[in-house]
Amino acid sequence: MDQATELVRRAESDLQEIFANIDRNEEYRTRGVLDAFRRHEVSYRHFAPSSGYGYDDVGRDTLEKIWAELFHTEAALMRPHVASGTAALSLTLFGLTRPGERILSATGMPYDTLQSVIGLGKKPVAGSLREMQVGFDCVDLKDGKIDLEAVEQAMTPQTTLVIAQRSRGYAWRPSLMPEAFAPLAEMIHTKHPGVLLMVDNCYGEFVCADEPTDWGADVVVGSMIKNPGGGIAPTGGYVAGKAEAVERVAYRLTAPGLGRELGSYEASWRPFYQGMFMAPHTVAQALKTAVLAARIFELLGLQTTPPAFEPRADIIQAIRMDTPERLVAFCQGIQTASPVDSMALPEPWDMPGYDDPVVMAAGTFVAGASIELSADGPMREPYTAYMQGGLTYAHGRIAMTEALRRMIRSGSITIG
Repeated sequence: MDQATELVRRAESDLQEIFANIDRNEEYRTRGVLDAFRRHEVSYRHFAPSSGYGYDDVGRDTLEKIWAELFHTEAALMRPHVASGTAALSLTLFGLTRPGERILSATGMPYDTLQSVIGLGKKPVAGSLREMQVGFDCVDLKDGKIDLEAVEQAMTPQTTLVIAQRSRGYAWRPSLMPEAFAPLAEMIHTKHPGVLLMVDNCYGEFVCADEPTDWGADVVVGSMIKNPGGGIAPTGGYVAGKAEAVERVAYRLTAPGLGRELGSYEASWRPFYQGMFMAPHTVAQALKTAVLAARIFELLGLQTTPPAFEPRADIIQAIRMDTPERLVAFCQGIQTASPVDSMALPEPWDMPGYDDPVVMAAGTFVAGASIELSADGPMREPYTAYMQGGLTYAHGRIAMTEALRRMIRSGSITIG
């Protein structure tokens, strides 16, 4: 047995209770999805494609009703026409704000790609919210939690939308549990009626027993090629929440007055239904892979967030590699253990929407699908690797072993 295999087995043996908890949540969330499918009597007719305007597309409409039911919201927009999580967030921000109004972020600076949407990037981008005269304010987390007092002080008469990011993004901070948004929602709704709370839910769906909308969030937004699509949905994004808010976002997607009534899909809706059904299981596999990675690198003396034995709010595992060589070797190891493009060797490059070069391993069946095993990180100190996904735990385990072997061969890490 080589050093990498031995370390993986050692880490795995420490995690059986954590794995059992993940399995229990998987069954609970699977039952919820199954019950919703049965209540809506999903059948083959719901998989049929549509063309043209897409009026009365029963597959599309039922899919959105199920998603709204799972999130306990009034409505949902779940469309393959939305290209990414960032696109879904952009649609929502533009749909819920008007010129002269202001957005307030309650969880610090948003994820890198969203900064261009807002108009905060180093390079001006045409069509940003800033260009449309929508302002932006930001309040940092305090000790890893939402600073309610600071958020309230930052509210202005022009603030109409408070946004919060559940996941850590490219930041060394805790991801937020669904219940963490309850005090923020209560403060907004009690003291600032009319102001909406939007939560970026990317990477968090099905990780816990509930969602931010169960704790007062007015709108949640995410990508269907992350958790909700179960590794099967080929594209798309979603918005779920209050009916009026979802309709305003739908007007940005299609046209005012048309909204959710419009939008055909000539391919089958089956991958979206099947992906949604598989999502709780696939998320559980990704969580087990993340926990394993955390434990492995803790045993090697590196910092991880979240630590292996702490509760999780999303599927992302951050590992502080401390050197660029370790970060690159780890990502290259994940890539070589991928089912797609295993022959590729990722190197840092200037990705659109990011301020620093990024090294990214993503040998996925669906391009960019973060629910499939991938790892990436910006080439800036402390050279943190952000790993997420894993369609099966078996693959995650193999990939961790391969990544460790590559790091050992490169001399970037030593197992004593």
